[in-house]
Amino acid sequence: MNIRRAAALASSAALLPFSGAALAQNAGSPANNEQSADLRREVEEQKQRLAVLERKLELQEESAKAAAASTPKVTASATRFQLASNNGENFVRLRGTLHADNRVYGGDSVAESADTFLLRRVRPTIEGTFGGIYDFRFAPDFGGGRSVIIDAYVAARFNPGATLTVGKFKPPVGLERLQGGADLRFIERGLPTSLVPNRDIGAQLSGEFGGGTFAYQLGYFNGVTDGGSSEGLASPDVEVDTKGDYAARVFFQPFINSENFNLRGLGFGVGSTWLDIDGSAANTALAAYRSPGQQSVFSYRANTATGGAPNNATFADGQRLRLAPQFYYSRGSFGVLGEYTQVKQDVSRVVGGTTSSDTLTHSAWQAQFSYFLTGEDEAFRGFTPGSTFQPGRPGTGAFELVARIHELDIDDDTFAGGANSFANPLTAVSKATAYGVGLNWYPWNTVKLSINYEQTEFEGGAATGDRADEKALLSRFAVNF
Repeated sequence: MNIRRAAALASSAALLPFSGAALAQNAGSPANNEQSADLRREVEEQKQRLAVLERKLELQEESAKAAAASTPKVTASATRFQLASNNGENFVRLRGTLHADNRVYGGDSVAESADTFLLRRVRPTIEGTFGGIYDFRFAPDFGGGRSVIIDAYVAARFNPGATLTVGKFKPPVGLERLQGGADLRFIERGLPTSLVPNRDIGAQLSGEFGGGTFAYQLGYFNGVTDGGSSEGLASPDVEVDTKGDYAARVFFQPFINSENFNLRGLGFGVGSTWLDIDGSAANTALAAYRSPGQQSVFSYRANTATGGAPNNATFADGQRLRLAPQFYYSRGSFGVLGEYTQVKQDVSRVVGGTTSSDTLTHSAWQAQFSYFLTGEDEAFRGFTPGSTFQPGRPGTGAFELVARIHELDIDDDTFAGGANSFANPLTAVSKATAYGVGLNWYPWNTVKLSINYEQTEFEGGAATGDRADEKALLSRFAVNF
């Protein structure tokens, strides 16, 4: 029983004697009519007082509800630190990523001095939502001895089929690139990711239909090199020419809402970018590629001038088209991810007044497999250990085995022409094929320990023919919340 109802009942009870008296008077002689009228007036006055009291109580209840609605909700758990309005439509969340790595190399392909500890990612992140519609994210990165803004964007979710995002974020192309650092199965991303954009500044329209069965992204960006981000441009975070990069992606999960659990985890699609860019010997607008052990294995010919104007460098000179078909599948504890990426790039090189031009096509692919030994369900994004590990308590956390094969293939025409070639075959490899295995341990929702072994075989890239195999043992202690 609430306060208002209790007060009403009490007031009604107080009126009963007066009502009874009035009825009794009415049953008497006419001489008592004046006294009955007085009693009726008192009853009416009591009713008015009761109405005023009820309204005051209503106002008090409304005020209490308004105060409760305006009281912020603070959440501090093992996976979330958040300050939110009572209705959940407005919140600010603190997140963070810390990846502390170690790299050790065997064989003759890498100098012994390359063995190192490093902070691969150090990313304090603030994100949130206003009005239940407008999202934002701000994430700097202090890893690798640098300070850079990797994410800074706002997004308006008008409806499930139309979200507008503006700022710096990941263009919608490579599948593994679109995975967050916490969801990666391997310490370093596969070779196809070397060919797609990392982060760029632009605008994107995206959405999904049918409960996620179909999703799309359409974007227009400044344009970055393969595997690059906009802070690496000649003028950091500023477009280098007047021609932006168009990006598009469609993705299907046709059985995501099906009762057939064997097919629910299937997703497939394709991403692409298109750009017409004019580079120069001073600003080549071309990328270099790294091995799975993060060693430089391919770059175009650079300037040979020791003074004066830049010369002899290979540079982008025309269209660049990326195409990236992709898929993933998960069923129970098993998951697989596959993607193929191709980039076609018009390039030129000027040597001794003679210009050489060509369209080069580089490609890369990977097949990645994962399996939870402890029975958890695999997923493209997000997973929860079935138990947690704390000394002296039951539970081991989750253990996951991973394996992959991936390859990078450089167009043979890149090395044609001897000294006039676009890349030097004595230093740049023409193909890299890598085999990797690893073990991930998740002792807690936000903690991950990983160890990977990657062996990469090369074609070309050395004065004597093929570069020696790279043998890399990588480990990581990660905190992601």
